[in-house]
Amino acid sequence: MPYSHLNDYPAEIRERAARVRLACFDVDGTLTDGRLIYDSEGRESKCFHVQDGQGLALLRRFGLAVHFVTARGGAIAAQRAAELGASAHGDVADKLACVREIAAGLGLTLDQVAFMGDDLADLRVLPHVGLSVAPANAHPWVRERVHWRTVARGGEGAARELCDLLLGAQGHAEQALAGALG
Repeated sequence: MPYSHLNDYPAEIRERAARVRLACFDVDGTLTDGRLIYDSEGRESKCFHVQDGQGLALLRRFGLAVHFVTARGGAIAAQRAAELGASAHGDVADKLACVREIAAGLGLTLDQVAFMGDDLADLRVLPHVGLSVAPANAHPWVRERVHWRTVARGGEGAARELCDLLLGAQGHAEQALAGALG
């Protein structure tokens, strides 16, 4: 069952989440379920979860920067990022260097960064950021090296869990809910 109240999270995770000003997400296996679907013409498709998108939009609304950092390129991730007002970095060979550059450009330290990833390409980043997160179905080598794991699988609401944690830890959850209720 997903975490429903801020106090359901360990104190250390709440403290780490309170410091985050930049949320970075791998795409394949984190914002999607990790499957790569090709049609007969070789065009790629990906499925994104609408609740993840809502969470990412809420992060931006409350002043957090949101960046997609993916080892794969392609227009699909860039299009989804643009729809959400996020930034996309594709064909990234060194995700740690990319995240460092993004943070520095925003005047942030790595302690103010959350990174969510699911596989080997994400491992170099995880020990360096303030809050490292893996979706429930991340590779075991990643799951054992993060600060926190979501209940949801990648592409099935895992990113939203992180967004809700960040919003709650920073005191924005009630305002987001009040805005939705009118």
